[in-house]
Amino acid sequence: MSSNTNADIWIAGAFAAFTVDLIVFPLDTIKTRIQSPSYQKRYTQGPSNAPSRALFRGVYQGVGSAIVATLPSSGAFFTTYEGVKSILSDNNPTIGGSKLLPQPLIHAAASGTAELVSCAILTPAEVIKQNAQMVDRSASGGGFGSATWQTLARFRSNPLALWRGYSALAGRNLPFTALQFPMFEGLRDRIRRYRNEQGIRTHTLLESGLITAVSAGIGGSISAVVTTPVDVVKTRIMLSAAESAAEDQTPAKKAGQGGKGVFVDATGKTMQEAKQGLVEAVKNVAKPPSSKGSLQIAREVIQEHGVKGLFRGGLLRGVWTMLGSGLYLGVYESGRIYLANRRGESYDGEDSG
Repeated sequence: MSSNTNADIWIAGAFAAFTVDLIVFPLDTIKTRIQSPSYQKRYTQGPSNAPSRALFRGVYQGVGSAIVATLPSSGAFFTTYEGVKSILSDNNPTIGGSKLLPQPLIHAAASGTAELVSCAILTPAEVIKQNAQMVDRSASGGGFGSATWQTLARFRSNPLALWRGYSALAGRNLPFTALQFPMFEGLRDRIRRYRNEQGIRTHTLLESGLITAVSAGIGGSISAVVTTPVDVVKTRIMLSAAESAAEDQTPAKKAGQGGKGVFVDATGKTMQEAKQGLVEAVKNVAKPPSSKGSLQIAREVIQEHGVKGLFRGGLLRGVWTMLGSGLYLGVYESGRIYLANRRGESYDGEDSG
């Protein structure tokens, strides 16, 4: 593994996530709105269904929740990724002069494991973010942070429902990272090898960052376009999570309704009601965020818009993923090198994995 400490990886990952969130978030908001079921109704105008101004209004809605969650989730992702990659590489037996596990498989397994850990942290923020991106602030009176607060209010009685989108998020991110990281690592190694063979390798911080950014951008954009159908389904599932949470809420009984001599808590619920409410909240986490399954949602999209409906927003997703992945992994790699070199350790981003 590299000479970086876990602290280096967490800091570099968090800084990379913060940078990308601020720069790329508007494109993600537009992509979410294009993929939403209400796109044509809310964000187009005229007989030609041309995009309306509403599509580009409030493009930073929900950015706060995204930043708060992506800082720890990115640190968890890279720590897990580097750790699993190192373990698999160090314990990969040699059979017949070649390694048992090919390097792309190791990269796919490490990134997939890291994604499962990251999604557990990121899911609530992703649900809040995508629902906040759809809030019409002109109709709600505007105000800073109102979109996020309006979304949070919908989960007030059942906050655990925020994790219902975990399977949808992991289902989207797992194939994406499993495709992206082997391509990214392979392209980066080829570019480094080519520059070494040509005698033009400088081993500078800027060169390492640019090589990583280009490799990540290419790998990320290809993976993004290929997995767009999964992303379309995931977006619709996430947007339905708020409605699903609202359906779980039951009207609370009025305070004191338990009768004389029956103790009630500060919310006016009896002890039995409070216990039942907790049990129901825990049970609700296991419920899907939508009453419809992924295949059913995909079929509905095809019926409404044809197969091309599953690729709606694919070009935009490919562009912003190229930009986002390039910045994300480029800044991350540069941060790792800078932090290692700052301690006096010679490290240019290359390791045994």
